[in-house]
Amino acid sequence: MKLLSWKVWLGLSLVWVSAMFYGIHYLLFRDVNYMLRLFFAQLGFLPINVLLVTIIINQLLSAHARRAKLAKLNMVIGGFFSEVGQDLLKSISAFAAGQDRFNTLIKEIGRWSDHDFADFRKSLPGYDFAFSTEEIKLELLQTFLTDKRDFLLRLLENPNLLEYDAFSNLLLAVFHLVEELTKRRELQHLSNADQEHLTGDLERVYVLLISSWLDYMRHLKNNYPYLFSLAVRTNPFDPQATVEISE
Repeated sequence: MKLLSWKVWLGLSLVWVSAMFYGIHYLLFRDVNYMLRLFFAQLGFLPINVLLVTIIINQLLSAHARRAKLAKLNMVIGGFFSEVGQDLLKSISAFAAGQDRFNTLIKEIGRWSDHDFADFRKSLPGYDFAFSTEEIKLELLQTFLTDKRDFLLRLLENPNLLEYDAFSNLLLAVFHLVEELTKRRELQHLSNADQEHLTGDLERVYVLLISSWLDYMRHLKNNYPYLFSLAVRTNPFDPQATVEISE
């Protein structure tokens, strides 16, 4: 109600100021015909003015604001991959039986074009990773994610991240996996049904994680070549990747 009242008072004030200027114009020039012609000419331009200001200019400003916000969000996302994401990719990759073929496809990401990024991302949901859970690796994954829990919780405190649907979905999937692993009394003697359930959770996290990683790598390639160079040299899908530059 206070906001509505403020807008009403502002509108009335602007109308009063406009009427005052028209009144001054009449007192000085006594030309009603000219005032009416000017009024209708300005009224005719009003829809075009609305089009320019509220639609075109506003859309341009909104797009610029979204790009600026996304650039800041990618800084946070970069921190996530540095602290958790890359190690998590390597850890979950150990569960994928067909990982070697997938690694071959993605380890040349340093040479990809924007078209390559888009095509690979679209094909990702249909890729069969053939996950196979092994208890000892589940325990290691549980320990790793438990140690990173506080960091992940701090990410949730950033309201801007929650507006980025792709990354917020990833965080929710990771937290769900953490809960699934930590709430089990033991991971050494799982039933087939339980292993199948955890396999689905792992695959969900993995696909979302790769999708976000691809978006982040594409952002680095287009905006920060020096960061992209380091990311390529630490590519979690390239077993021969090394941070040292040999040539």
